[in-house]
Amino acid sequence: MICSNTRTMVFDIDGTLCFDGRTIDSRILAALDACEQAGHQLVFASARPVRDLLPVLDGAFPTATLIGGNGSLVSVDGQVRARSAFEADELGRLLGEVERFRAGYLADGPWDYAYTGPADHPICGRVDQGGLARRVELAELPAVVKFLVVEAADLPGLAEACRALGLNVNHHLDEAIIDFAPGATNKWEALTSLGIDAYDAFGNDINDLDLLRNARHSVRVGTHPGLDGVARVTVAAEPEAVAAEISRLA
Repeated sequence: MICSNTRTMVFDIDGTLCFDGRTIDSRILAALDACEQAGHQLVFASARPVRDLLPVLDGAFPTATLIGGNGSLVSVDGQVRARSAFEADELGRLLGEVERFRAGYLADGPWDYAYTGPADHPICGRVDQGGLARRVELAELPAVVKFLVVEAADLPGLAEACRALGLNVNHHLDEAIIDFAPGATNKWEALTSLGIDAYDAFGNDINDLDLLRNARHSVRVGTHPGLDGVARVTVAAEPEAVAAEISRLA
């Protein structure tokens, strides 16, 4: 029987649970398993599309709810659905700025993707690791649920121009990429759309801001300055510290 103090625990992936872009350390996996064994509900919420979450989890926690594309995709009981996509005019404005700033990008559909960036960009090692999707032309995607600029003539200028157009912009200065989500979508908004409003959360980056701000208990992994004063606890961005904090909550 599940006891009455079981919790929903929400975890970002990259920089929070995964530190090499491909795998999750065995100590963290063991701590997550202890959470699940204690009856807690696990949710993994990532900037990655669901397609690219699956190889990192490598079959673990098959009953967990997945939120991908910073909230534009959800997977419940293995069923993936797009809950938000760029409107045609919104995507048109974005592509206009992409052309103006000579940008290369990764555009994700509900499953397949389009890519125009450099072949040797680090993001290529994280895209479709499981060989589950097709690389297609942008026009072939039935919808665009996530858009990631990986190079541009002026990345800060592109980010500012797109903010001025009212687009949802996450500029990751440390990785030199810009992450666009459709509308006002974010991880927290997707979580609440699933009826989850009481939860604990782990995150490390600016796209986790609302997720951490609205959590019952929030843990910042690392020292991203954009999350100063938001999380209740900060732990080092290394597997042992993260696993210990997960185990403490479990």
